[in-house]
Amino acid sequence: MLFPFPPTSAPPPRVVITGAGIVTALGLGWKPNAEGFRLGRPAFRPVSLFDVSRQRVKTAAEVDLPDALPPTGLSRRQLARLDRAGKMLLLAANEAWQQAGWKPVNDVPLVLGTTAGGMSLGEDYFRQAVQSPGRHRRQPTRAIHYQPQVQARMVLDALGFNGPITIISNACASGSNAIGHAWNLVRCGQAECALAGGYDALSLLVFAGFDALQALSPTICRPFDARRDGLALGEGAALVALETLEHAQRRNAPILGELIGYGTTIDRHHLTQPQPEGNAALTAMNLACDAARLGPKDVDYINAHGTGTVLNDSSEASAISRWAGPRAATLPVSSTKASIGHLLGAAGAVEAVICLMALREQWLPAQAAFETPDPACNFPIVRQPRDAQVKVALSNSFGFGGVNATLILRRWI
Repeated sequence: MLFPFPPTSAPPPRVVITGAGIVTALGLGWKPNAEGFRLGRPAFRPVSLFDVSRQRVKTAAEVDLPDALPPTGLSRRQLARLDRAGKMLLLAANEAWQQAGWKPVNDVPLVLGTTAGGMSLGEDYFRQAVQSPGRHRRQPTRAIHYQPQVQARMVLDALGFNGPITIISNACASGSNAIGHAWNLVRCGQAECALAGGYDALSLLVFAGFDALQALSPTICRPFDARRDGLALGEGAALVALETLEHAQRRNAPILGELIGYGTTIDRHHLTQPQPEGNAALTAMNLACDAARLGPKDVDYINAHGTGTVLNDSSEASAISRWAGPRAATLPVSSTKASIGHLLGAAGAVEAVICLMALREQWLPAQAAFETPDPACNFPIVRQPRDAQVKVALSNSFGFGGVNATLILRRWI
């Protein structure tokens, strides 16, 4: 889906990225994450956040949160009420905001993607309600902060700005859709700048649910490998500061990159299984290319959705191959979920920032744990760290329910 402009309107403004914040199991902030993704370093370890003794799978990519959060406008009481997801969201938002050099102003849209929101608070609420039904201490606070719009409001309070809040929950495409929606707001003239991204934290309910579906790998996450047997879960957050090129130049802001294309579709095929030929995924890639006014020959790298499940990877491989045509044989592709797992609502936003890193620093993200290529993949998987000329990067996010999103980023020189 695109948001076309009236035929008589002036060309839409170019939208650039002036700030990026990222939190994953590889570390907090740009530098440790860039180092980890460049090398394809895996970040999985035994789960310590909750009891997984009854689960088939017992590993995930957990984030090491700092003992103290950076100084913001939040009071001590507000900080104490932040759950794990809220802390990661705040860390990423603060990094993007500070890097952009924005000042507290009104009317900056905040667009966030998430699937679980404050799920851990909901679990605490349920646990206390069952074990001590007559005890209500902290229950109202848990019920309020469980809602993602409250977590988003904490970002506004922390950074000192106001603006409309939009929460997008489109499964694994949530983070990409959030960035794409913010991009459209800026291009359509509804805002000169916007803060957008995604966040999700590990929780027992989500982990046990994926495990019960037998979607988690009992061995190791290896997207596009012929022996792949499931996905791995992780957690994290990423946000980007978007603004018109004119706005950025007017304040002499350093520019990290340019967001030039976005496409989103839904295939209506199945609640959890992708359409086998990847028809809607292919359409999302084509729509993003139409918006960017480029084709497969112009793309230097694809950050694939690549979950490591049998059906998802074969469907995406079909979509990429059909989209790229002859270019597929030389088009580098990798899935960074092999390093940090599937971050659900945060995945697309984190992977957009990874693309930004590749564009800025001129390397291709290596994919961990790849040994035997699936015959459906007629494109090269990036197996080893290597420098490369990367001018345009494409990021795919394909979620449960058939929601598909593609973002295209261009290097800024």
